[in-house]
Amino acid sequence: MTLDSRIITILKTLYDPLSQQDIVSAGIVQGLQVAPTGKVSFVLEIRTEYMKEGMKLKERAEDLLKTLPGVTEIHIALTAERKSKAHNPSKTRLPTVRHILAVASGKGGVGKSTTAINLACALTTMGLKVGILDADIYGPSLPRLIGLNQKPTSDDGKTINPIEAYGLKCMSMGFMVAEKTPAIWRGPMVQSAFQQMLRQTNWGELDILVIDLPPGTGDIQLNLAQTVLVSGALIISTPQDLALIDARKSLEMFLKVHIPILGLVENMSYFLCPHCKHRSEIFEHGGVHKEAHELGIPLLAEVPLHMDIRETSEKGIPLVIANPTSPEAMIYKEIAHKLWTSLTVTQPALAHPVK
Repeated sequence: MTLDSRIITILKTLYDPLSQQDIVSAGIVQGLQVAPTGKVSFVLEIRTEYMKEGMKLKERAEDLLKTLPGVTEIHIALTAERKSKAHNPSKTRLPTVRHILAVASGKGGVGKSTTAINLACALTTMGLKVGILDADIYGPSLPRLIGLNQKPTSDDGKTINPIEAYGLKCMSMGFMVAEKTPAIWRGPMVQSAFQQMLRQTNWGELDILVIDLPPGTGDIQLNLAQTVLVSGALIISTPQDLALIDARKSLEMFLKVHIPILGLVENMSYFLCPHCKHRSEIFEHGGVHKEAHELGIPLLAEVPLHMDIRETSEKGIPLVIANPTSPEAMIYKEIAHKLWTSLTVTQPALAHPVK
């Protein structure tokens, strides 16, 4: 039995004081991460009126985990739901999609789309069925990132067949309009276009649909949160204070609409000289790490500023595909593994799972 499995087994011996379910099945455990070094971190999401019991639960979990061989460090954060999660009847699952992962950032230019496409490709290397939706109506980037710019087809005039590349099913507004043609649309038109791409694309059976959101906290983010059951969100930021300020806003938005934050990624974290191997923190360093620690949210990776990531993106071949054994590609694969583990371990099973 792996260390991850042993941790889950031992956590299942603890029970939620409200539902009387074990804390894993009840969804109390969020964002479980187990590092190769034996460092264990996760969040206990406790209702406000049960915070005293939550403190006791945290202490008991720490005591149990200390007894497991292989566990070297334990970090457990407590978060309180501000109010009970009301059932929203307008929220639905995509019938053939097991999980939806939102990839978000507070501002543009932090490498969110590059991270999203490499993460999606990394998930396919795990044998998963993966789709990716470019939800940025005004500035779609997916066609360039996968090196394809063809119009999607339709078999019935009502639904759209996704573009397929690198084992992914892909959809973007960039496939439907010329690259230099601007989308001069108001909010309702943008929301309608997003919902059409989301619901009228023939995704088929997917283990996970990665949605590359536009930067910020605008119409698309709110529309997604209000209409679709999202399994979790991944926040991308660079180390600068300005980027972190906006990343906090994005993170807070997801918390307010009750979408779990699965982790943070610090992109452009450092530059490693290819000649002398000297490491330089061009944009400072550690800002996202500090933010993750303060919020009790896992920092999934520090992705370096690297020429290969830029060059492969410009050529339309994601790094995970172009150079799958490179250190940078392995970082994306590690993020994918952590996210999938978090989704499958801490999220409740679907009532009608994809077969």
